[in-house]
Amino acid sequence: MITKVSHITLYVRDQKQAHDVYVNRLGFKVNTDQTMENGMRWLTVTPPGQPDVEIVLAEPQAPMVKPELISHIRALLDADAMGAGVWECDNCQKTYETLKKKGVEFIKPPTKEFYGIEALLKDGCGN
Repeated sequence: MITKVSHITLYVRDQKQAHDVYVNRLGFKVNTDQTMENGMRWLTVTPPGQPDVEIVLAEPQAPMVKPELISHIRALLDADAMGAGVWECDNCQKTYETLKKKGVEFIKPPTKEFYGIEALLKDGCGN
């Protein structure tokens, strides 16, 4: 039986830019950054409080994506239409202010919702 999630893939326009955003702005840690035999870069990062969950920052390319679908995924990335998930923090307002100073773009400032306080950010990589 499946017992846990170990890797989640986020498609990005450019891995170099994604590395900068996720590591230098959002504070994630690089777990793996290797070039595979086929030339594909395997780049994974982990949230600071979850070192057992790796986020694969992948450019859409074969063999992970069927060649005929790559242009469709890239079009969604170019429209900033790919979703990334929900990140948690101890203090949404403080995190928002810190990340804004680092150049992170927000499409919604911290707002109280029925489930808690949320802010929506764009990673600049399509998510």
